[in-house]
Amino acid sequence: MPIVPESTRQVRRRYDRLAGAYDRRWAAYVGSSVRETLRRIDVRDGDAVLDVGCGTGELLAAVADRVPGVWLAGVDLSPGMLAVARRKLGDRASLVAGDVGRLPFSDRRFDWVLSTSALHYWPDPMAGLAEIVRVTKAGGRVAITDWCDDYLACRIVDFLLRIVEPAHHRTYGTAACRRLLEEAGFGGIRVERYRIGRLWGLMTARGSLGSAPDSRSLS
Repeated sequence: MPIVPESTRQVRRRYDRLAGAYDRRWAAYVGSSVRETLRRIDVRDGDAVLDVGCGTGELLAAVADRVPGVWLAGVDLSPGMLAVARRKLGDRASLVAGDVGRLPFSDRRFDWVLSTSALHYWPDPMAGLAEIVRVTKAGGRVAITDWCDDYLACRIVDFLLRIVEPAHHRTYGTAACRRLLEEAGFGGIRVERYRIGRLWGLMTARGSLGSAPDSRSLS
């Protein structure tokens, strides 16, 4: 049996506790992050899509509503969050418990790999990105949305969470996020930052694997 890091157990416990109230408590934030991510991807009928850190399944549900012909999968550390996602999605998605460092999927399985609001928890982002590379098809695409350290409010929260929240790893800025994707082997990288309120800011990083990306993925 693999050893589960304490930080992983902490994330799992925290979100198991939050699962029942998560959608209500963070409705505005989740709605904004899902909306901004959807604006930056172009999933098509027949694509296989994985959401890493899928939480309660809001992004997967939005993709399913937008493109009914996709095959959807989600992975999350928290059984509690996955239980909410299963009630929401029914048989529209395959949902499994797992860690970005050991994704429970076969090689070259997905056309799109998505992740929202999870990168700052990854204790080893390069290991996570290596797993994403493994499960992404040649020519497949990735889109990662997370807090953006370019904004002062995010830097302040990042500083405080490193003190009081052991499960929090770090928040990245656009330049650092670009370097991570480049080192992982993605090409055609674009990283966009944007505000979702007066103070809070996110970024979405996109890239492709293998063959040159078509215009639909990075427009």
